Amino acid sequence: MKKILWLVLGIAVGFVVAHQVNQTAEGKKFFSDLDKRTKGFTESIVDGYRERESELRAVLSDTGDALTSNGR
Repeated sequence: MKKILWLVLGIAVGFVVAHQVNQTAEGKKFFSDLDKRTKGFTESIVDGYRERESELRAVLSDTGDALTSNGR
């Protein structure tokens, strides 16, 4: 229970500090840059997922076509 309290306290302090840093021009620039990089990373993950999904769907489609043409 004590560890959970420290975790929650750490999260709360982190939010307060981040809010205070975001009030400065340098802080806004930092968080804007962080947001931009995070969105770029997320978009890369989503693009890779969609590409792999389409590859797997194509393989499944080809396998289904092969089974159908063999009379199964």
